[in-house]
Amino acid sequence: MGTIQLLNGRHDTHLLRFRSLFDDGRGLAFPCDDHGEVDMNTLSERARGNYLYARTVVGREFHSPRVERSGA
Repeated sequence: MGTIQLLNGRHDTHLLRFRSLFDDGRGLAFPCDDHGEVDMNTLSERARGNYLYARTVVGREFHSPRVERSGA
C-alpha cells in the first residue's frame, strides 16, 4: 500500500490508512492511536502536508480513512 509516513523514531500500534479510490494498492498511512488520532506535532513537514492533503480529498481521491493495527 503506497507510502507509510512514520513518526520521528516512534512506533505506534495503529495506522490511519487512506486508500486510493482509483488505484488499488496505493494510498497513504500515518501512525496513530487506537482511535485514529494522529499526533501532527511529531510528523515531519512532508508527512504533515500529506496528511492534511489526504484529509482534504477524502471522497475525491481517497476512501474515508480506516484505523488498522500496524502490520495488519
